[in-house]
Amino acid sequence: MHFVKKPFIYIFVVMFLTVCIQTSFAAVDKTTYPVIFAHGMGGFDTILGYNYWGDDFGVFVGDPCDAFLEVTCNPNINKGQQSFVAQVQPLHNSEYRGAQLADQIEGYMATSGAKYVNLVGHSQGGMDIRKAAKVLYQRKGYQVVKVLMSISSPHRGSPLGKYVLEMGTLGDIIKFIFNLYGDIVYKQGNDTVEALKQFVYDDYDPGDGKITGAKVFNQNNPVSSLYASRYVSIMTAQKGLDLNPLLLIVKVLYDIDGNGYCVDDCDNDGVAGCGNGIKDDLDDDGMVGINAQQMGYRLKYHEVFLGQDYLTTDTSLGYVGNINYPNAAQMTSGLDLINQDHMDVIGLGPDTFDEMEFYAAVFDYIAYYD
Repeated sequence: MHFVKKPFIYIFVVMFLTVCIQTSFAAVDKTTYPVIFAHGMGGFDTILGYNYWGDDFGVFVGDPCDAFLEVTCNPNINKGQQSFVAQVQPLHNSEYRGAQLADQIEGYMATSGAKYVNLVGHSQGGMDIRKAAKVLYQRKGYQVVKVLMSISSPHRGSPLGKYVLEMGTLGDIIKFIFNLYGDIVYKQGNDTVEALKQFVYDDYDPGDGKITGAKVFNQNNPVSSLYASRYVSIMTAQKGLDLNPLLLIVKVLYDIDGNGYCVDDCDNDGVAGCGNGIKDDLDDDGMVGINAQQMGYRLKYHEVFLGQDYLTTDTSLGYVGNINYPNAAQMTSGLDLINQDHMDVIGLGPDTFDEMEFYAAVFDYIAYYD
C-alpha cells in the first residue's frame, strides 16, 4: 500500500504545481482597443536610461511575447495586445502636454485604424490624459476614450511644486535629478516654471496675466462621460527608508503631510487639503499625497501568490466626479493604497515590485471595461 500511495501523492503534487505555474503565466485578456501610456513630468521614452514604462531591467511592460523565443517581453499579457507609448514635452504644463498627447493619439489611431483607445497616465501623465480625452472628443465629435486610468497622479497638486518654485536649493536638487535622466532637461521647448506651476493647486502668480494651477486645470478638463467612459485611479504611498534614494533626498528637505482634509488649499502649501500633523505615516509616495490622487473610482490591487495579480473597483469610497472637491474619506482614507513609492510603479527600483504582473493586471482590468 505504501508503494501505491507514494506515486499517487507525487503525481498529485506535480500536477498541482504544474497548474499553479501555468496559472501564474497565463496571459490576461486582450483589450478590445489599444492602451496608450502617458509619462509623467521629466519623462520621455526613458528614465535613468531605462524604458519609462518598464520593469527593473528596462523591459517595456506592454511588449507581448509574440516572437519566437522572445524573452525581453511581458509573458503575462496576450500575444495580440496592442499598446503605444506617447512621448510629449518632458517639462511643461498639462494643457500643453495634453494637446501634444492628443496629436500623437490621433496619429496612432490613423495608422492603426483604431476608433477608440484606453489611456493610462503616471504622475503628471494622469492629468495630461484628461486634457487629451477632451481634445479628442472636440475633434472627433464622439467619446474616443474608453478607460482613463491615472497612477500616482497629483490631480489636486503636490506641495513640492510650490516649494521648488520658492526654494532654490531644492530646485537645484530637482535639476540634478533631471540631469540624471539624460538630456531631456535641456530639450527644446521645455518650460520648468510652467511645469511646476501645474502642481500648485491655486494660481501661483495672480499678477502674471494668466491663471495656472491644478484647480483651474480640473475645471477646464473635468471628469465627464463626454470624454471617457470610465475614470479610475491607482494610488500609491510609502514611508521611511523604503523610498527610492532620489525621493529620500527630497524628503530630507520637504516631508509631505498628505492625508488631512479641508476644502481647497487651507494651509497654503500648494496642494488641496491639509496635513493631519503626522508627516511620516503612510500618506504619500515621496512626491504626491494621497489627498491629491483619487479621480473617479479608486482601484484595489490584489497580489496573488503563484497566480495572476488583478485589480478591482472599490465602490465603498465613492466616485470622485468633481476632482476639486472630494469628500473627507476620499482625501484621507488609506484603503487600497499600493505600498510603493512614486517611482517603483514605473520600474525605477531596484525593488521587489513585479511591474510585469502589475501592468498585466492593468490590461486585464481595462479589457473587462472597454
